[in-house]
Amino acid sequence: MDARQRRRRLLSLAALSVALAGAKAQDRAGLLAPPTGRRELLVVGTHFDRVYERESDGSFSGIGAELLRQAAAQLGYPLRFESYPWKRAQVMLSQGLADILVGPYKSAERLQTMAFSERPIFQDEVAFYARAGSRQRWDGDYDALRSQRIVALNGWVYGDGFDRARPILHLSIANTVQNGLTMLVHGRVDLFASDVRDTDPVILELGLKEKVERLAPLIDLLPAYYAYPRRPVHDALRLEFDRVYRDMAARGELQKLGKRFGVSVP
Repeated sequence: MDARQRRRRLLSLAALSVALAGAKAQDRAGLLAPPTGRRELLVVGTHFDRVYERESDGSFSGIGAELLRQAAAQLGYPLRFESYPWKRAQVMLSQGLADILVGPYKSAERLQTMAFSERPIFQDEVAFYARAGSRQRWDGDYDALRSQRIVALNGWVYGDGFDRARPILHLSIANTVQNGLTMLVHGRVDLFASDVRDTDPVILELGLKEKVERLAPLIDLLPAYYAYPRRPVHDALRLEFDRVYRDMAARGELQKLGKRFGVSVP
C-alpha cells in the first residue's frame, strides 16, 4: 500500500468515526428511530394515582405507563406520553389524534368510539363520599337519592347502575377530585362520587380525613383498560399489544406490577 492509499484509508476511517460518534449522540438524545422503523405512538391520559402520573422531570410513572413501556419495548414501538384533562384525552382518542388512552372503564357510549384491550390493566372501587357526621345513607337504591345533590367527575363512568340512574339524579360536575371534595366539604353538595384509589390520597393530602367519610356499599367495582381508536390500523396495533399482555400475564408479570404500584390487578 503506497502513501496515497494509506492517506485515503486514514481519511475514510476518520470520517466513519465522526459519523458513528454523531449517531451515538443522536441515539442518546432519542432522535433516532428504532431499528424496526416503527412509528412513535402517542399515549394520553390524565393524572390517575399510581396508574398514570407525570413526575417532576417530565417522565411518567404508574402501572399504566410502565406496562405500556415494557410491552412497547418488546414490539419495537417508541412512545410519547402526554397528560390532558380526562374529557379532552377521550376526545383525542375518539378522533384518532392519539393512539392509546390509559385507564378508561367500559361503557356503552365509549364502546361506540373506542376499542378496548382484551385484558384490564387494573380495577377500581367506586364509592360515594359524604361529610363526616352528616348521617347520609346509601344502601344501593338510587331512587332514594333523588333529593340529594351529587357531584361527579367530568367524563367519568361509574358503572351501569349509576348510568341508568343519571336521569333521576341531581348531578353537578367537577373537573378534579380536589374540586369535588371541596364542594362536598363546603356543603355545596351532599355526596361526591369517585374512585377510592384516586380519592383517598387526596383526602389525606388536603387534611380532610376527619371531615369526609366513604359510604358503603360500593357504587361498583370497575375494571380499567387501555383504549384505542376504532380504526383498522389501530385494530392491528391493539392485537399486537394484547398478545404481549397475555404473555406477561401468563408469566405473572402483571401481578408483580400491581404489587409494585399498589393497585388491584384482576
